[in-house]
Amino acid sequence: MKSTNFAKIKIENRLISINHKPLIIPEIGINHNGSLEIAFKIVDAAKRSGAEIIKHQTHIPDDEMSMEAKKIKPGNSNRNIFEIISKTSLNEEQEFKLFNYVRKKKMIFLSTPFSRAAVDRLVKFGVNAFKIGSGEMNNFPLINYITKFKKPMIISTGMHSTLNVKKLVNFLSKKRCKFALMHTTNLYPTPNKLVRLNSIVELKENFPKFIIGLSDHTESNHSSLGAVALGACIIEKHFVDKKKRKGPDIKSSIDERGLKELINDCNVLFLQREGRKNLLPEEQITRNFSFSSVVSIKDIKKGEKLSQTNIWVKRPGNGDFSANSYEKILGRKAIKNIKKNIQIKKSDIR
Repeated sequence: MKSTNFAKIKIENRLISINHKPLIIPEIGINHNGSLEIAFKIVDAAKRSGAEIIKHQTHIPDDEMSMEAKKIKPGNSNRNIFEIISKTSLNEEQEFKLFNYVRKKKMIFLSTPFSRAAVDRLVKFGVNAFKIGSGEMNNFPLINYITKFKKPMIISTGMHSTLNVKKLVNFLSKKRCKFALMHTTNLYPTPNKLVRLNSIVELKENFPKFIIGLSDHTESNHSSLGAVALGACIIEKHFVDKKKRKGPDIKSSIDERGLKELINDCNVLFLQREGRKNLLPEEQITRNFSFSSVVSIKDIKKGEKLSQTNIWVKRPGNGDFSANSYEKILGRKAIKNIKKNIQIKKSDIR
């Protein structure tokens, strides 16, 4: 049974809710290493896999980072973060070509802005939504700037507690923003023991009015599938056309085959998680033979009382008295002779 009271957001013509197929977001990020040609190839691979959307990262290093960033190394690279971003980001002309290429493929272009200049660039392109990274979740000056453009947001919540998420939700709710919340563990790749899929349940319980998803940084699809089974409506996964490419995020990325499997498997789980615990009309044919009815276990003469010695329960379950009626008809009298191993009928007793 589909819910009639549910959270939903819309990005272009794609409606996202518990009643719709999960939105699978292939995250190109910086996997193109600053090459527009490679970026196009990754987009092509995502399209072949059945992706509806492409997510990029919009980096403008000087507006995004101070000089101190040159002293900070992420856990998945020996280079400092300023150098990594500078060498792997696309300039405005290149990113606009990527934006148009994605649109030409009839796909949605989504990106994470890491600065005000990045926001302005994406607005200039005409993007219809923003992805907010975990590092920007508590960057209220930037988020407040983004809210001015009245576009839906998909927000990762890694490195933050539920209390911190509540602060953000309250802030955005007052501004009447449309947004989704993504559970995330910001380790690349994420060890299985640190995925914490129960956080999906926790977010759903604490924020029932909002779409919940998972940004998955593990090396496989298991976490994503588990999240969908728990009710996640959005899955984000780093993506590259082929795993032999070099880059800090390649290890936590899936390739074309992995993305195709992820999309197909999530769609299957979406179908499988629907419904409630009740008898399906389609199960009636099985119920008829697998349930039991009250039957005679010896010849019963007219006037004889039904007792534990002459009746019991046996398959199939299409008789007048189900197994649940066994105790109720004990002591009732036969009004005709009843042969052994025959279902007891209403017309047989009084």
